Amino acid sequence: MISLEHVEKRYPGTTSSAVGDLTLEVDEGETVALVGPSGCGKTTTLKMINRLIEPTGGRIVLDGTNVLDQDPVQLRRGIGYVIQHTGLLPHRTIRQNIATVPHLVGWDDSRVDGRIDELLEIFDLDRELLGRYPAELSGGQRQRVGVARALAVDPPVMLMDEPFAAVDPIVRGRLQDQFLEIQERLGKTIVFVTHDVDEAIKLSDRMAILNIGGVLEQFAPPEAVLREPANDFVREFVGAERGLKRLALIEVGDIEVEDGPIVAPSATADEARRTIEAGGFGWVSVVDGGELLGWVDHDALEGCATAGEATARPFSAYVTARDSLRQALDSIVTSRTAVAVVVTEGQHYRGILTLERISKEIVA
Repeated sequence: MISLEHVEKRYPGTTSSAVGDLTLEVDEGETVALVGPSGCGKTTTLKMINRLIEPTGGRIVLDGTNVLDQDPVQLRRGIGYVIQHTGLLPHRTIRQNIATVPHLVGWDDSRVDGRIDELLEIFDLDRELLGRYPAELSGGQRQRVGVARALAVDPPVMLMDEPFAAVDPIVRGRLQDQFLEIQERLGKTIVFVTHDVDEAIKLSDRMAILNIGGVLEQFAPPEAVLREPANDFVREFVGAERGLKRLALIEVGDIEVEDGPIVAPSATADEARRTIEAGGFGWVSVVDGGELLGWVDHDALEGCATAGEATARPFSAYVTARDSLRQALDSIVTSRTAVAVVVTEGQHYRGILTLERISKEIVA
């Protein structure tokens, strides 16, 4: 969908290129993150794709056509563009902001209204916000409106320049999760700039790690970058905790979990005690027909004839197949039972994850 062929940008009066001889390709429906230190040409590269900055040399091909052969205004109207502070027009309502590009390309009011309705649903925005102005919205709301505006004419390509950097960490995490959900449904071709390696790891299909002057040091999926950095620059840039960061890319459902110590409610108290001792955790899970009831220890079994008579306590750490191993690790270290229990819908028991099991993935 996007091809950069030996692209260069040299500003007048400078002795070196802001971007020099950059070549990379972005596949249709792919999300690519441009990451690197300040001055490496990330934003310059992004802006050359939609000709907000004109390249000095090389070719940029968008869906088979050289961008230099297109009218820059028409080119930009067909590309969604999101910046750090949203770029919403402060004197226009939210409805007017979202409708900006559709009106510019000649959509009638009924078509615009229909598209706005679709975007409100996609981004979980209340209809009452449409009559407000950007200053009357929260940072997270403004950011969602900014992305909605970029998608208004359903462009195949989106460019995003630090789209979530201007909000607090909690809101940023929610926006990132929502971005992944929306991209899974829409399948846009996205190039985004970020200084945050963790954000690039979480959101991108491939990371383009740039050095000063737009030098491409490595272009690969996040897992490959973390597992095998191309050189010392990449190794230092992604940081020393590469093993832990890889856990964010692996879902619980991707690995085998341990059965863990379990008994049925009908098991005798003595059977439950023996299972506790054999398991080595100091407790046993009580599972009834696949449904997890909780856990019991020796104290809970005191005076009971069966495991079902004991008061089962709920686990504090639950994870599902879609959760990452990084989430599972966080659950384990904050859990009284020192494990994360893996369940499906309806508390259906799948097994447990331990620190030892996750550590095998860190060093894999």
